[in-house]
Amino acid sequence: MAAMANANRKLQVSTWNVAAINNNPFEYWITYDENPAYETIMTNIEAFLENPGAQDVPVSQVFTEEMFAELEKRMDGVGWDNVRSYWDNDFKNRKIVEGFMKDPLLGSKRLASMPDRITNTINVVGSDFPVCRPTVINMYDGDLSTLQIWWSAWERFMFDTPLTIQSKDGTFTEPPYKMLQPIKKAKYPDITEEEEKVSLPLQTMCGAIFDAILVHMMNTVSTPDVWQALKKTMVENLNRQKVPHTLDILENVYGTSDIITLQEVSGSLIEQARNRPLGQKFWIVAPGSMDAVRDQNSVILLSKETFPAGPSAEITSLVESSFEPGVTVPVAKGDILAITATDRDGIPFVVASFHGDTNGLATKPVLSAIMKGMASDSSLVAHKLVFGLDANTYEKAKPGKQQDVLEWGQHYVSYDLTSCWGDVPNPANYTTFNSRTYLQPQLNKACKKTDKRANGDVNPKDFILFGKGDFKVVHTWKDNTGEKTYIEDMAFPTLNFPSDHGILATIVEPITSASNA
Repeated sequence: MAAMANANRKLQVSTWNVAAINNNPFEYWITYDENPAYETIMTNIEAFLENPGAQDVPVSQVFTEEMFAELEKRMDGVGWDNVRSYWDNDFKNRKIVEGFMKDPLLGSKRLASMPDRITNTINVVGSDFPVCRPTVINMYDGDLSTLQIWWSAWERFMFDTPLTIQSKDGTFTEPPYKMLQPIKKAKYPDITEEEEKVSLPLQTMCGAIFDAILVHMMNTVSTPDVWQALKKTMVENLNRQKVPHTLDILENVYGTSDIITLQEVSGSLIEQARNRPLGQKFWIVAPGSMDAVRDQNSVILLSKETFPAGPSAEITSLVESSFEPGVTVPVAKGDILAITATDRDGIPFVVASFHGDTNGLATKPVLSAIMKGMASDSSLVAHKLVFGLDANTYEKAKPGKQQDVLEWGQHYVSYDLTSCWGDVPNPANYTTFNSRTYLQPQLNKACKKTDKRANGDVNPKDFILFGKGDFKVVHTWKDNTGEKTYIEDMAFPTLNFPSDHGILATIVEPITSASNA
């Protein structure tokens, strides 16, 4: 540490949950000042669903008798049980909003959300871009200007489009209807035994009705030329260009960092980063055991100038083996990455990156495991810890169900660590601001425009930790613009900032004393 101090060197550490790509560009409220049509459409959708009035027409006026007859023929043709009785006696007479979109039982039975989850966006072998079901709530770029155009495309997609998928057992090719899974009463108790028996054709019908209502709704509150053009721009910026845009910010704004810890990183981002100037400037370290299924991994970037020898070893397995025996910690493959590295001044580091579970319940156990692992290995005792993480901590946590941010502060201080926010984090120092819109399958989670702040995820979630006796903070900042500034009370992502977590960066300098000189 003395050599670092004598050279007047400081350490810049940045951390960012870059956020997995969201296939639905409309799912979260975004700040889109460039085009006022966005706010108008989203507000009109909210009004349509909250106060439909005369627009709450029967399902059969949207998903018509003719459409059902064609669907029935298709489903009979693949050998499924007939569900005409459900159509004639129930679904066709339901009102599209109160009877279908807002029916809580339909939600708990997963009759519309399950087929959406499975067929919304399908990654196929040999293509950089996924295949999307013809619907409003994904990256589908075909024409949805009329219900008849939508229906022809939807029917063809579900039944006539063989797709080649990579699975753990190899590749297989089949149309989307074959990918659907039965809905089991054991897992979803609200479904009846009769519905369970016909759950494949029943969910296919409900999925078709759901998509038809979305298309009808968009073409009612807006015009196809306006909303489809808006969607195209959003898809391009939020989805297709998300990885290049993320890398541009890291390269151009945070390229001066010595250490960058990232969370929720896709394999594609890692590969693209290595092939860009970022890969010449940084050692890009991914977990030895990558999460290929969720495609979300914690990653560490080490400046080649600061760490000329690169990473020494990965010690993730040491951390994972240091959890308290008999305690289940909610971590998934790829969530933790811990490595060792020595900087140009000969200072040995343990650098860790971690993505906490939604409720933050793994955050304290993971830190405890890192500290226990380091203490258990004599070769690591002298190492300096730098830990960047999405802690998923909350300002007003539900006791026993979510991790309170002040309690988290007490936990890291108990290990003689401090954070870029100090020993006692400010619960109102937010690094997220996101809330769901009405254009997604779980309407019970939708936030009204006026309630984005009150009911959204606005919390102090991101941290950089280090030894209290090792470093002191010179300057810390957060960023939700990609320009080293943070606009409070602004929902993000935006078209210019591609994540729902702010970037956090701190500059620290070494603390020198006789004991660690």
